[in-house]
Amino acid sequence: MKTRFFALVSFVLVSHFAFAQDRPMHEIHTMMVFNFTKYVQWPDQDQPGEFVIGVVGNEDVYKTLSSWYTGKSKGHKTYVIKKFANAAEVTDCAVVYIDKSKSGEFEAINSKVKGKGTLIVTDRHGLGAKGSCINFKTVDEKLRYEINQKAIETANLKVSSALTSMAILI
Repeated sequence: MKTRFFALVSFVLVSHFAFAQDRPMHEIHTMMVFNFTKYVQWPDQDQPGEFVIGVVGNEDVYKTLSSWYTGKSKGHKTYVIKKFANAAEVTDCAVVYIDKSKSGEFEAINSKVKGKGTLIVTDRHGLGAKGSCINFKTVDEKLRYEINQKAIETANLKVSSALTSMAILI
């Protein structure tokens, strides 16, 4: 219980403290995407192998995720970060981050990964309601996130109450 509480407090502090210090937005998104992985349960998470995070559209997020997390352990898996130029390139991933510059690719990516245990994280107003699992949103000059519970269920994922308690639920 103490570990979960500490992790939740760390998550909150990282997201708010990072935002307050004027960190580049790509670093904030990187930290939050990584922290989301701690609070989501995947169907195959106990199996050994790779835990793939795909990035569509933001070179800075890709480079930061790669430099900070490639090769680190997630249980029996190892983090692997992949860059995709468009929906056609997206392969099996545990997480797909779609930058707002590539939000036009959302429908195609969502169709491609639907029901495959993929957490889709987006950064464009309205994509949470359209089926993104988690969507970044700025409210009162603070970075927040929306969670689409139906999208989470469709993806065969389970989200910790610690994560949903801080979210804008759709």
